[in-house]
Amino acid sequence: MPDPAHTIHEQLAAAAFSKQSAIFDDIYSNNKIVQYKRERVRAHVEQFLTAHSSILELNAGTGEDSIYFAQRGHTVHATDIAAGMLEKLKTKVADKGLVNNISVEQCSFLALQDLKNKGPFDLIFSNFAGLNCTDRLPEILRTLPVLLKRRGMVTMVLLPPFCLWELALAVRGNFKSAFRRLGSKNGAAAHIEGVNFTCWYYKASDVVKAAANEFELVSVEGLCTIVPPSYFEHFADKHPNTFNLLKRKEAQLKTKWPWKNIGDYYIITLRKKQ
Repeated sequence: MPDPAHTIHEQLAAAAFSKQSAIFDDIYSNNKIVQYKRERVRAHVEQFLTAHSSILELNAGTGEDSIYFAQRGHTVHATDIAAGMLEKLKTKVADKGLVNNISVEQCSFLALQDLKNKGPFDLIFSNFAGLNCTDRLPEILRTLPVLLKRRGMVTMVLLPPFCLWELALAVRGNFKSAFRRLGSKNGAAAHIEGVNFTCWYYKASDVVKAAANEFELVSVEGLCTIVPPSYFEHFADKHPNTFNLLKRKEAQLKTKWPWKNIGDYYIITLRKKQ
């Protein structure tokens, strides 16, 4: 039986992101740090794709990544629980003539076994902390192997429970945001477009442990560990030389300890064992 509390939480998250869908692309399309994050994530994923790969995207949002991969010859089944996001995605897919490359399905993380399109896929992909919107990530990981081809891959971009840059918010006097991840085992409050919901933070080591029966670790990279997070608004515009220096330094240290664990996000890729 579904957990009623989790069902309510999912509905709140879906409502929040549906409301944001109307302005989502406008907010983020010109943010240079968001552009940097997308480039980093896509470069990571492309290490593991062969020509004409099939991709299942979770929390696809308005479809920016689905479109990117489809335009490079891959097929994408884009899923999200937020109806507003999917409507934006469908419009963009039609406008770009990609209806034969991208299919769309509304689905909860916890109902992947009910997907109409079960693949199997070469890659399952979740960007920008969509999976932090659930406290049942280990359960979700157990549903993924059947959706993957032999030796298929899973790439997730997740929020860890500690972010070095976030502590800098304390200097600004924003103590609530600076320490929101610390001690958040039972989840932390999130707010989008006037809707309150909960998010959870995951250590990479805990993800690896939860997936160990079916998956092996391929890679972990820190993201916005040395480069500031995108909520440091206009940093890249005001300090372009420093921004480029920090990008180069992050490229050198992204897979090193402790840097891979203390960014705003980390990118983790797992490979199905069989």
